[in-house]
Amino acid sequence: MALVTGASSGIGKAFADVLAAMGLDLVLVARRLDRLEESAAKLSQEHGVQVRPVQVDLSAPTATQQMLDATGALDIGLVVSNAGFGMKGAHADNDPQAMADMLMVNCHVPMQLAHGFIPRLRRRGRGGIIFTSSVEALMGCPYSAAYSASKALVKSLGEGLWAELQPDGIDVLTLCPGATESEAAANQGIDMSTLPEVMSAEEVARLTLENLSNGPVFISSDYYRATFETLLSMPRRDALMAMAGR
Repeated sequence: MALVTGASSGIGKAFADVLAAMGLDLVLVARRLDRLEESAAKLSQEHGVQVRPVQVDLSAPTATQQMLDATGALDIGLVVSNAGFGMKGAHADNDPQAMADMLMVNCHVPMQLAHGFIPRLRRRGRGGIIFTSSVEALMGCPYSAAYSASKALVKSLGEGLWAELQPDGIDVLTLCPGATESEAAANQGIDMSTLPEVMSAEEVARLTLENLSNGPVFISSDYYRATFETLLSMPRRDALMAMAGR
């Protein structure tokens, strides 16, 4: 059985689709229960798997404990900590409460979810954890400063846990996708048609699962991997000013 957070849309929904097609039973977590129930019914009918929708507001302080309580009696072997959101624009223009919520969803939940599930996975003797970060975690990104900082925490968390959990037979992979078709991008006001090499969420999810044992970090887009390799090879000031368009 696999747990997927942020499963109502985007990459999270794609993870659920791919995992169900592989025959895994699922626990799907998100705020929007109607979407989870719709996905659960569809996946159960199409793939004959059991799907449990769990409604949780991941910005709430109790979110992680709610998920741990809801799965206490289940044999979860794969934890996909995918939920997250971002904001674009000048940092000074961001809403303070929105930034606080972003830190809860993007940083607090993955850290605490891993903390809660690691003992369970160790008792199983094998398992996996997938964290969804971003290529923006690879360096501080102007006009996306808070988001890239939050995703940098996820990347560092995943890398550290990859090394910690190797002796336990637990795979840890941190996904760093580039531009990916998603509802979240549209909500940030991003016009996907203006971005190069946009991948489908389904392809990102499939490639990630295929590379689960090839941690610690997986960049799903060849184009964005090459782009950031170039930026990271430059003097940092030059790279940052180039990204800022100055």
